[in-house]
Amino acid sequence: MKNKRITVTGGRGFLGTYLIENLTKRGYTDISIADLPEYNLTRRADIEGMYDRQHPEIVIHLAAKVGGIGFNQENPATLFYDNLMMGTQLMHEGYLRKINKFVAIGTICAYPKFTPVPFNEDDLWNGYPEETNAPYGLAKKMMLVQSQAYRRQYGYNSIFLLPVNLYGPGDNFDPRSSHVIPALVKKCIDAERVGSEEVVVWGTGRATREFFYAEDAAEAIALAMERYNESDPLNIGAGFEISIRDLTELIVELTGFKGKVVWDETKPDGQPRRMLNTDRAFEKIGFRAKTDLREGLRKTIEWYKSR
Repeated sequence: MKNKRITVTGGRGFLGTYLIENLTKRGYTDISIADLPEYNLTRRADIEGMYDRQHPEIVIHLAAKVGGIGFNQENPATLFYDNLMMGTQLMHEGYLRKINKFVAIGTICAYPKFTPVPFNEDDLWNGYPEETNAPYGLAKKMMLVQSQAYRRQYGYNSIFLLPVNLYGPGDNFDPRSSHVIPALVKKCIDAERVGSEEVVVWGTGRATREFFYAEDAAEAIALAMERYNESDPLNIGAGFEISIRDLTELIVELTGFKGKVVWDETKPDGQPRRMLNTDRAFEKIGFRAKTDLREGLRKTIEWYKSR
């Protein structure tokens, strides 16, 4: 496979940077990026232009419009439309051009709100997603429906991966759209720098989450590209959960923030619990996450402080 032409959508983004580094280390030499500003992948003409210029044999679709709970509440229509249009049109155009493989990256937000923990792939359709995430999660989930339909009717080789919440150096620290780890890291470090005595955190702190170091996620995607050729969904994650309260305490410790944490319980917690069962990923592609949460947080905090 080392001579295959690979296009990574969203290749300039957070996860894309790690994936391209991983693929390069594996010996892949013909890697192209499809990302803004050259390509707006919600537009059919831009997608056709990308396929015309790059002639990929494998497409790994990472590009997404995504954000935290606040961003999701403010932009449900944008999140639904942009993610649906990107995934549907990219996969369809890949089929028309008879590419070898399409790797679709979904999201844990596709799971029902009250999925039993740990989340098994077989539970994916047993309910409606958590409301603040539903437009994004369902738009991404349609790639699974499309993948299975196209395999059944056309024999099209596409796979659908379900990563859990990502974090790591290079994450999005913009407070308008960041996820919980970069948001907490920024709040604590900024408060310490200006001498603030408190930071405010959304929710009750009781919700749990699983966090997946981006370097590990890139390894899982590369292994799936090489080894997995089924349209059944595949969880990729670290296989543990931690409460937002415990996570906050850990970030407070690692950043050195000495003030008080105030919980704003008027704000939503989001999905009550999140943790993936990653047994299928180990069985099918031999993947287990390697990075300990404390170590991953330490590296993320050091990266942010350096900038």
